[in-house]
Amino acid sequence: MKIVYFAWVKDRIGKAEETLDLPENIRTVADLLAWMPTRGDNYAAAFQDPELVRVALDQEFAQADAVIGETREIALFPPVTGG
Repeated sequence: MKIVYFAWVKDRIGKAEETLDLPENIRTVADLLAWMPTRGDNYAAAFQDPELVRVALDQEFAQADAVIGETREIALFPPVTGG
């Protein structure tokens, strides 16, 4: 699965994207956000407050209870502000 990072999430992790095989127990967005900090210090820094990270599954905004299922791309980014 392709994981894409934007803005300060990308900066803290140190890469713009990667391809991952998610563990079988990662079924929802909440599961993913709980798992990401366990991947290393840079991920822990990026996901220290998962409430600040927004998620899109195949370019559609997703809530914490959204099922990842057959998603091809997950985007992780800070809240979007307008002006």
